Amino acid sequence: MTVPGRRSSTFIRLLRSGFTDPSAAARLLDADALASVRADPVLLDALGATADPDLALLGLVRLAEAQPPDELPGLLDTLVSAKPLRDRLLGVLGASEALGDHLARHPLDWHSLITYEAADLHPGLAEFERGLADAHDPVQLRVSYRRCLLSIAARDVCGTIDVAETAAELADLATATLRAALRIASAAAPADAAACRLAVIAMGKCGGNELNYVSDVDVIFVGEAAPGTDEGKGIQAATRLASHLMRICSETTVEGTIWPVDANLRPEGRNGPLVRTLSSHLAYYQRWAKTWEFQALLKARAVAGDPDLGAQYIDAISPLVWQAAERENFVADVQKMRRRVVDNIPAAQVDRELKLGPGGLRDVEFAVQLLQLVHGRHDATLHSGTTLDALHALAAGGYVGRADAAQLHDAYRFLRAMEHRIQLYRLRRTHLVPEDENDLRRLGRSLGLRTEPVAELNKAWRRHASVVRRLHEKLFYRPLLDAVAQLTPGETRLSPRAAGQRLEALGYADPAAALRHLEALASGVTRAAAIQRTLLPVLLGWFADSADPDAGLLNFRKVSDALGKTPWYLRLLRDEGAAAENLARVLSAGRLAPDLLMRAPEAVALLGDPEGLTPRTHEALAQEVLAAAGRAGDPEAAVAAARGVRRRELFRTAAADLIGSYGTEDSPAEEDHGALVDRVGAAVSDLTAATIAGALRAAVQSHYGDTLPTRFAVIGVGRFGGHELGYGSDADVLFVHEPREGVDEQEAAKAAQTVIAEMRRLLQLPTADPPLLIDADLRPEGRSGPLVRTLASYAAYYRRWSLTWESQALLRAEPVAGDADLGSRFIELIDPLRYPMEGLGEDAVREIRRLKARMESERLPRGADPTLHTKLGRGGLSDVEWTVQLIQMRHAWAEPGLRTTRTRRALYAAHAAELIPTEEAQILDEAWVLATRVRNAVMLVRGRAGDTFPSEARDLAAVARYLGYAEGTVGEMLDDYRRITRRARAVVDELFYGA
Repeated sequence: MTVPGRRSSTFIRLLRSGFTDPSAAARLLDADALASVRADPVLLDALGATADPDLALLGLVRLAEAQPPDELPGLLDTLVSAKPLRDRLLGVLGASEALGDHLARHPLDWHSLITYEAADLHPGLAEFERGLADAHDPVQLRVSYRRCLLSIAARDVCGTIDVAETAAELADLATATLRAALRIASAAAPADAAACRLAVIAMGKCGGNELNYVSDVDVIFVGEAAPGTDEGKGIQAATRLASHLMRICSETTVEGTIWPVDANLRPEGRNGPLVRTLSSHLAYYQRWAKTWEFQALLKARAVAGDPDLGAQYIDAISPLVWQAAERENFVADVQKMRRRVVDNIPAAQVDRELKLGPGGLRDVEFAVQLLQLVHGRHDATLHSGTTLDALHALAAGGYVGRADAAQLHDAYRFLRAMEHRIQLYRLRRTHLVPEDENDLRRLGRSLGLRTEPVAELNKAWRRHASVVRRLHEKLFYRPLLDAVAQLTPGETRLSPRAAGQRLEALGYADPAAALRHLEALASGVTRAAAIQRTLLPVLLGWFADSADPDAGLLNFRKVSDALGKTPWYLRLLRDEGAAAENLARVLSAGRLAPDLLMRAPEAVALLGDPEGLTPRTHEALAQEVLAAAGRAGDPEAAVAAARGVRRRELFRTAAADLIGSYGTEDSPAEEDHGALVDRVGAAVSDLTAATIAGALRAAVQSHYGDTLPTRFAVIGVGRFGGHELGYGSDADVLFVHEPREGVDEQEAAKAAQTVIAEMRRLLQLPTADPPLLIDADLRPEGRSGPLVRTLASYAAYYRRWSLTWESQALLRAEPVAGDADLGSRFIELIDPLRYPMEGLGEDAVREIRRLKARMESERLPRGADPTLHTKLGRGGLSDVEWTVQLIQMRHAWAEPGLRTTRTRRALYAAHAAELIPTEEAQILDEAWVLATRVRNAVMLVRGRAGDTFPSEARDLAAVARYLGYAEGTVGEMLDDYRRITRRARAVVDELFYGA
């Protein structure tokens, strides 16, 4: 009798044996069916050794209770006396609820676990075919299939076979099942079977002899008409057979289903015919197939049906598979497919996705397949559809480092073992790691983790996934370093030819030059070379992800040559997580940012500072520039200091723009493109204003000391005044002065002229820094008028002579440098002109429209495509800006929100005032932002300004990447630009021209 309040010895023993619910287990042990064995200590110990003792005991009780009376003694006697059966039966019952259900429905199937002959340890395809031979309908086939599956699971959970052997046996069982299904289908339609030859080609994991417990079985069907049969009728017969085969395996019966047969990897996918002739397959692959289809064919294996036809298919497609790496954008296509798979995973499941998530099984498989396709052209030892065999061959051939291959091998085996055990539990197709504590405990124990199963499982899983994430990209690039710098003595290295092939496949146009750069960076025994060897495998991957990998690597070598001896440079890249990726993006995205960086390589430090890419305020810039100009000994040195600040800040702005547009591994690309454009425009405009202020200070000091005889102000107009400057924009300005008290007007005018000439000279001195061009052509009377006027002269001119276009130009006038009070009074002077009381008259509106139409016909460069010119083309910057400016001149007198120099702010204000409907405002804004981004992209990519898309293919691809388009989608980018600007032009025709 148990003392009240104390647990029985049975309860404690069950608890120690691993049962999570000892009370329920005790009740199950008391079942009548187990009466003869319940006290046997061997049974309890064996149950405690299973993955889930509670589940194993429940399954055993159900099996025992389902036995015919004359069978039960034999089951129980064998169970306690034969350790092999005990381990296998209880092991299966403790790992698989679904197989426990099968045994309860088919209680005599436990006999299939008794035999322990040599052939039973490692059965092959022939043994599985014999196991399915008596199945003559879908229901019998399912029962026989589960019986064979039971034997595989038993060997798996007992460790008789490892994870690779388990996967191979599952593929053999699938092959035998497809053959049996085709036999059943042929028996049901003998006329169809006689009219055709049909071959079943296994793809995916079945084709690669590495199948899961529950997986779609991917197939392709090849058919030919039998001799003397019309081809069309023969293919129809083959199609009926193939369809019936798929239904036999896939449909749900009283015994459930086997697995879906998926034929969507066939040419044209589900839109294509289910069965094709061999010649039709070849015609498709030679003309239409995409890169991913050849990657899928790497695992193709003839498994059922006509063996000669299957062999002919494999022989015919193999050469096409191994030529796939020669296709344009081969690596980019493969990597794009991988990214698409990851992007389609629901966000809530990414962290639990064992197969498709980052660091998952698919990462290993994609990496191995990519390397196989690159190097398999010239090395037949790589022609394997099995991932682990291919990885071994890659390591043996020097295509992958042996240590990396060993780590990847171990990680892949562990992750596959997890996947097997997760699916085995309920025989459901899933790749998600469970969240329930009991499920995790069972999973951990099934993998041999017994002390703290859940904690140990999570730790091991995260460790292996981390290895895969780390090696996934490194796998491509580390051997390239070994090829130029012997890192591991005695290890097989990539040949120069193989290294060149890999670089070429990864997008490098000049593999020989790339190898020279790698050798220069990574060779030697210095600390710098050692750090470079750590950095380069990752950097090379980021370069390859750009439109110009060669330029990225060359620029990295230049920066490293310039900074390699500094103590902080390589340490920054190694230790500051974002710095290396940011640098790779900046160096490979075009010419402007690298050119700016080469003139002052120490600016690389900005890329490692979390605040380093944030634009500085106008006040901070002006303070730094004016202080530097004040310290300089002569005007040339003063402006050189100001231009140096400008160069550094242009690099900061360009780097932030590129990184925001491309995104990084830790932060996605900026989705608000308007915000990107506004940041660039404001930063470059503030920087230009500060530089002009510094030049003005230097010019005044060099000729007049501290005080100029006349008050002097610089007014920004055009994009400068609108805070919308691009990287290559000139600074459009007006100059205004006002003689100081007691100063003769002629003397004041001469002083102003002298200062302007000196500013222009200083800002255009030939130096390593980019020049700043000042354009004053928007002044009254244009180039025919005086370069600078007094405030009174401006007032007299505007009062008497001002034209409508000049009032329009003043809409974006804003003081940017010089005497602040004079600048404010200039704005007070022009406000009535640009925001006329009661708005524009009809004559003025007609004049603006006439000028715009004339500009469209006369100023567009000859030969330019009007649908792609960002400034003057259809729906481009000019269209949007003139439309917004006309609204400002007509309504700003009554709507204060329209009194702004910035296009987008004025557009928002017009919408808020209900002067533009919502949809039209959005269309105009989208077109203006896109056209501005294209202009910025052209300057970033080419290093020189341009108003239309580049003609050179690589530059055009780089513009597309900056705009967020994947590699190989330049045509899509141009189509989108034309579509967006066409819609904008329709709005312009309505709002501006009144059409």
